[in-house]
Amino acid sequence: MVLIIRYYAKRLYVWSVLSKYSASSFKRATGIHKPVFLKLVQIITDYKFKHRKDPKKGRKSVLIIEDQLMMVLMYLREYRTLYHVLLTCDLSESTVCETIKSIENNIIKDSRYHLPGKKALLDTGKPIEVVLVDVSESPVERPKKTKRILLRQEAKAFK
Repeated sequence: MVLIIRYYAKRLYVWSVLSKYSASSFKRATGIHKPVFLKLVQIITDYKFKHRKDPKKGRKSVLIIEDQLMMVLMYLREYRTLYHVLLTCDLSESTVCETIKSIENNIIKDSRYHLPGKKALLDTGKPIEVVLVDVSESPVERPKKTKRILLRQEAKAFK
């Protein structure tokens, strides 16, 4: 399976290709199931329209919301740097950074994808398991080099 990315006016249009994939291919390419992806898109669109003062004003985004979410998944799943994401999407680094931060914050603010805080985890009453790992340095055990071994190596060098 090869992911073919379509470019139109030097912009990334991954969603148009991925939307035609089967469920298993979509999961393999993105790392999440298609219904979860569509829920995330719905969360982002709801949040953008709900918290925007006037949806008609302002500059429209170059990428559609699906492609913005794909850009975030590329950044998070593939451990790409912002520079590599901007090369793929043909956007500026600041635009990529702002888009990733806004999409992440929109998803975090939704109650379905919000993780409980530290206090909530401590108040559950379950015992906390602690695992200690000793990572102190220890010398490597090697045989001692004696004069006889050193002299043998020098003798071999002169032959």
